[in-house]
Parts: sequence; structure tokens; C-alpha cells
Amino acid sequence: MRRKMAAGNWKMNGTSADLDEIDALGDAVPDPGCEIVICPPATLLHRMAARCDGGPVAVGGQTCHSAANGAHTGDVSAAMLVDAGATHVIVGHSERRQDHAETDAAVRAQTLAAWDAGLTAIVCVGETEAERDALNTLEIVGGQLAGSVPDAATGENLVIAYEPVWAIGTGRTPTLTDIGEVHDFIRTALERRFGEGVGRSVRILYGGSMKPGNAAEIGAVSNVDGGLVGGASLKAADFAEIVRALS
Repeated sequence: MRRKMAAGNWKMNGTSADLDEIDALGDAVPDPGCEIVICPPATLLHRMAARCDGGPVAVGGQTCHSAANGAHTGDVSAAMLVDAGATHVIVGHSERRQDHAETDAAVRAQTLAAWDAGLTAIVCVGETEAERDALNTLEIVGGQLAGSVPDAATGENLVIAYEPVWAIGTGRTPTLTDIGEVHDFIRTALERRFGEGVGRSVRILYGGSMKPGNAAEIGAVSNVDGGLVGGASLKAADFAEIVRALS
């Protein structure tokens, strides 16, 4: 059985005062039924990891450079994330693909760097509204999977997050049937490429405006193994409801 995961992406939000939300989350779900990962901005990662030490919440980065070190001003390597206390890292988020022109090849290289450092990579894939309207969703998602995920995937080092780009932060969500179609497609693609054992062990998260009010019904959809949550992960009370819905 794949254990459900609730992954929170704080994006470019949070200062020191917001670390109290992590304490509140631990108090609200001291023995969660699903795995919890919070990915704060890099400025908070080390302090958040210290607060989470020994508790139910793991910490991850929001991206990493593909190089181990070097002249890359402003970037953070996978080894630096590990040094700060991270166990996971998000790569290929649609906002990174859009704002920083990250390609599938770049995401693949970042994933390899994450694995080399011992991190679990949460690899994001998903279509834009124009691509969905053109009925190209599965073609786009399939291409991103093939190009972004390296060959050495396992259920331990890889998590896939499906994020319909047009639903992120908008309050809009695909229908449950639409979500199930894409998640089933991803599962089949993983099994064909990596074999049934690995293909069935990789968790697939849903990442488009998951909230306390819809987490349970989305989490019950075929091959949805949890959520990659944005805004609703910033407040412990909201995220705790999602954790409980997924547990």
C-alpha cells in the first residue's frame, strides 16, 4: 500500500513569525495517518527543520540546481538542502517552468542531482488551460513525464505531482473524472516504463487548488495518493484538515 502524502508548498511566502504554524500543525496532527512534507522558502528551511526534528513533519526545498556547487549566484544545490535539513525537494513546478524557463531536460538534471544528494524528488507535470482546451492534456503530461523523470526511479526517491496549471491558486479544479483520467494515465505510464513493481509504488499527488473542503473527495479518486498544496498549507488549521482528510 502506498502511504498518502500531504505536501505543502509555501512558495515565496513566510518569515520567521510563520514558523509558529509548524508548531501548531504538529500539535493538531501529532500522529498523522499520512506523510507530511512542508517546503518553505530557502530562508526558513534550516530553522523549520530544527523545529520539525523528531516530529511528524518533514521538510523539503522548492527547487535545486543541477550542479553540486559552482558559480551560480542565487541558486541552491541539493547538497545544501540536505545540509539545511531537507529530505525532499520539488522540481519542475509550473511556476519554475514558466518564470525560469525550466525545460524537461533541466528538471531531469535537477532530479538526478536530488537523488545523488539523497533527496526524494517531487516532480511536477501538468497542462496549461490552452493545452487542455486543445485536448492535449495527456500528450503534454506524457511528454513531461518522459522528459523530466530519469531512469533510476523508485517508490522511495520519486513522487509525481500532477498540477493542472490553470487550476493553481485560482480556486478552479477539474472534475473528479478529469483528475482520475490523468492520474490513471500517469500510473499506466509509470508501470510501462519502470515495470509494475516500481510503477505501482510511486506516489502521484494532485496539485491544483486542493483545500479542506475538497481534499477528501479528491483523495478518494483512483491513483490519487495525496496532494501538493499551495495556499492552504500556509495556515496550520487549514492544512491539518487536509492531512486528516487524506489520512
